[in-house]
Amino acid sequence: MTILDLPTLTDILRECAGEDEDVELSGDILDVPFADLGYDSLALLETAGAIQRRFGAPLQDDAVTQAQTPRELLELANRALTAPA
Repeated sequence: MTILDLPTLTDILRECAGEDEDVELSGDILDVPFADLGYDSLALLETAGAIQRRFGAPLQDDAVTQAQTPRELLELANRALTAPA
Protein backbone atom coordinates (compact mmCIF):
# COMPACT_ATOMS: atom_id res chain seq x y z
CA MET A 1 0.00 0.00 0.00
CA THR A 2 1.36 3.41 -0.95
CA ILE A 3 1.26 6.23 1.56
CA LEU A 4 2.01 9.85 0.74
CA ASP A 5 4.58 11.26 3.16
CA LEU A 6 5.68 14.83 3.88
CA PRO A 7 8.95 14.71 1.89
CA THR A 8 7.06 13.50 -1.19
CA LEU A 9 4.37 16.13 -0.71
CA THR A 10 6.96 18.92 -0.44
CA ASP A 11 8.61 17.65 -3.64
CA ILE A 12 5.24 17.78 -5.39
CA LEU A 13 4.54 21.27 -4.02
CA ARG A 14 7.88 22.48 -5.38
CA GLU A 15 7.26 20.85 -8.77
CA CYS A 16 3.74 22.23 -9.15
CA ALA A 17 3.92 25.71 -7.72
CA GLY A 18 7.52 26.44 -6.88
CA GLU A 19 8.70 27.62 -3.51
CA ASP A 20 8.52 31.12 -2.12
CA GLU A 21 12.03 32.40 -1.44
CA ASP A 22 10.96 33.43 2.08
CA VAL A 23 9.65 29.96 2.99
CA GLU A 24 11.68 26.91 3.89
CA LEU A 25 9.74 23.73 3.06
CA SER A 26 12.33 21.41 4.56
CA GLY A 27 11.43 22.28 8.16
CA ASP A 28 8.51 21.16 10.28
CA ILE A 29 5.69 22.50 8.12
CA LEU A 30 2.95 19.95 8.87
CA ASP A 31 0.76 22.48 10.68
CA VAL A 32 1.80 25.67 8.88
CA PRO A 33 -1.11 27.10 6.86
CA PHE A 34 -0.63 26.89 3.10
CA ALA A 35 -1.22 30.65 2.90
CA ASP A 36 1.83 31.20 5.13
CA LEU A 37 3.83 28.89 2.86
CA GLY A 38 2.84 30.96 -0.17
CA TYR A 39 0.42 28.43 -1.71
CA ASP A 40 -3.06 29.47 -2.82
CA SER A 41 -6.04 27.35 -3.88
CA LEU A 42 -4.82 27.14 -7.49
CA ALA A 43 -1.45 25.80 -6.33
CA LEU A 44 -3.26 23.23 -4.18
CA LEU A 45 -5.39 22.11 -7.12
CA GLU A 46 -2.25 21.68 -9.23
CA THR A 47 -0.69 19.71 -6.38
CA ALA A 48 -3.81 17.54 -6.06
CA GLY A 49 -3.68 16.82 -9.79
CA ALA A 50 -0.07 15.71 -9.48
CA ILE A 51 -0.95 13.47 -6.51
CA GLN A 52 -3.79 11.92 -8.49
CA ARG A 53 -1.56 11.25 -11.50
CA ARG A 54 1.33 9.89 -9.47
CA PHE A 55 -0.59 7.80 -6.92
CA GLY A 56 -4.04 7.28 -8.44
CA ALA A 57 -5.71 8.88 -5.42
CA PRO A 58 -9.11 10.33 -6.36
CA LEU A 59 -9.18 13.76 -4.67
CA GLN A 60 -12.22 16.03 -4.76
CA ASP A 61 -11.39 19.64 -5.65
CA ASP A 62 -13.58 21.09 -2.90
CA ALA A 63 -11.95 18.89 -0.25
CA VAL A 64 -8.47 19.81 -1.47
CA THR A 65 -9.12 23.54 -1.34
CA GLN A 66 -10.48 23.17 2.20
CA ALA A 67 -7.18 21.64 3.38
CA GLN A 68 -5.46 24.41 5.29
CA THR A 69 -2.16 22.70 6.13
CA PRO A 70 0.13 20.02 4.71
CA ARG A 71 -1.07 17.68 7.48
CA GLU A 72 -4.68 18.06 6.32
CA LEU A 73 -3.73 17.46 2.68
CA LEU A 74 -1.67 14.39 3.63
CA GLU A 75 -4.59 12.98 5.63
CA LEU A 76 -6.98 13.61 2.75
CA ALA A 77 -4.69 11.99 0.18
CA ASN A 78 -3.87 9.01 2.39
CA ARG A 79 -7.56 8.36 3.12
CA ALA A 80 -8.13 8.26 -0.64
CA LEU A 81 -5.12 5.96 -1.14
CA THR A 82 -6.20 3.50 1.54
CA ALA A 83 -9.93 3.49 0.77
CA PRO A 84 -11.26 0.15 -0.42
CA ALA A 85 -11.68 -0.03 -4.18
